[in-house]
Amino acid sequence: MTAPTAAQAPAGRPARADDFPVTGIDAVVFAVGNARQAAHFYATAFGMRCVAYRGPETGCRDEAGYVMQAGDARLVLRGPVRPGTELARHVAAHGDGVIDLAIGVPSAREAFRRAVARGARPVEEPRAEQDEHGAVVLAAIGAYGDTRHTLVERAGYSGPYLPGWTAPGQFAAGPAAAAPGEPWFTGIDHCVGNVELGRMDEWVSFYHRVMGFTNMKEFVGDDIATEYSALMSKVVADGSRKVKFPINEPAVGKKRSQIDEYLEFYGGPGVQHIALATDDIVGAVRRMRAAGVTFLPTPGSYYDTLGEWVGGTRVPVDVLRELHILADRDEDGYLLQIFTRPVQDRPTVFFELIERHGSEGFGKGNFRALFEAIEREQARRGNL
Repeated sequence: MTAPTAAQAPAGRPARADDFPVTGIDAVVFAVGNARQAAHFYATAFGMRCVAYRGPETGCRDEAGYVMQAGDARLVLRGPVRPGTELARHVAAHGDGVIDLAIGVPSAREAFRRAVARGARPVEEPRAEQDEHGAVVLAAIGAYGDTRHTLVERAGYSGPYLPGWTAPGQFAAGPAAAAPGEPWFTGIDHCVGNVELGRMDEWVSFYHRVMGFTNMKEFVGDDIATEYSALMSKVVADGSRKVKFPINEPAVGKKRSQIDEYLEFYGGPGVQHIALATDDIVGAVRRMRAAGVTFLPTPGSYYDTLGEWVGGTRVPVDVLRELHILADRDEDGYLLQIFTRPVQDRPTVFFELIERHGSEGFGKGNFRALFEAIEREQARRGNL
C-alpha cells in the first residue's frame, strides 16, 4: 500500500522544530527473506551483536526477528516463517529492504497526535506495551512507498529491545549471538530515501510540515551528475541533527540513473542506503573486507590530486587509496566515507560508512566519482 503524497495530505499548520522533539533514530527495521541468515551476515560482516530475538519459540507465530546492534546503531531483521502474511508479501514484492525508520520521541502519543493533525497518514494508533522491564509506547505513521515511521517512547523501558523480545540466548547461537570487542560503528548517521521523479519536494514538504524538520543541504542541477545520468537530493533534518533524511529523485539524463534502477528493482520508493557512523573507518573497512563485504571501487586517479583540495586528514592518502576510501572537506571540517555494493541480490539497499571530523556535509566533492562508480556497477548488471 502506497502512502498518500505530502501534496495530497491535509495541510494543517506547519510544525515547529521545538514542538516535535526527537531523540534519534531508534531502529532501522528490515523485512528479509531469512532473518537467521541475515543476522549471521550482520554479525560476521558488520561486527554487530545480537541483543534480542523473537519468533515461534517466544510466541510470535508468523515471523522470526533479530535485533543487531553496534554502538547506538540498531538494525532489526524481521523474516516471515509462513506464507501469506503481510511481511511475506512485502518480501515477495520488494526483496530484502527497509520497512520502518523508527524514530525515538519523548511522547509517542503527542507526536502521533501532532503528526496526524498535520496530514500524516495514521498506520498504528498509540498503544502501550509492557513486561517485567517496564513499558514503551508505540505509534506509527506512513512515509514514502511502503515505508513507515514508528514513533517509539522508551524512557521507561530497560529491556533488550521491546516487550515480546527476549535476550537471544539459545535462539541466536553461533556468530549471531557473539559479542565482539569494541563496536565497529557508533550509530546511524543518516538514512536515504529514493522517490519517483517529481516527488522529492512533496516529501521534503511532508517532513517540514509534520515533524518540523528543515532543509540541511540541497543538491540539484550538476551537483550529482555525470555524462549519462543525474539525480536531485534534498536533506531534511531535525534541529539537533540527530535524525537526517536525504530524499533523492531521478533527474533526466541520457541513461537511467541509480534511482531509476532502484525504483524498478525495489518496486517503488523506499530506503536506498543507511550511513553508519564510525570513529575508525580504516579498521571497519579492513574487517568488513576480510569478512567478504565488497565496496565500490574508486579509480586511482581520484587520489592523485586529493591532497590538494582536501588537505591533511587523519588517514594518509596512500591508505585511502589502498582501501578506496573517499574524502571531502567543507567549511566546518572534513569527512571520510565509503559505500558498499548492494547487500542483497537485488540492486537496492546498500550501506555507507562515514567518519566525520567537523564536517556536517554528505561528501559533495565525491558525488561525481561516486556516481561514476555506481554507473559502472549498473553497466555490469545491464541496467544503465
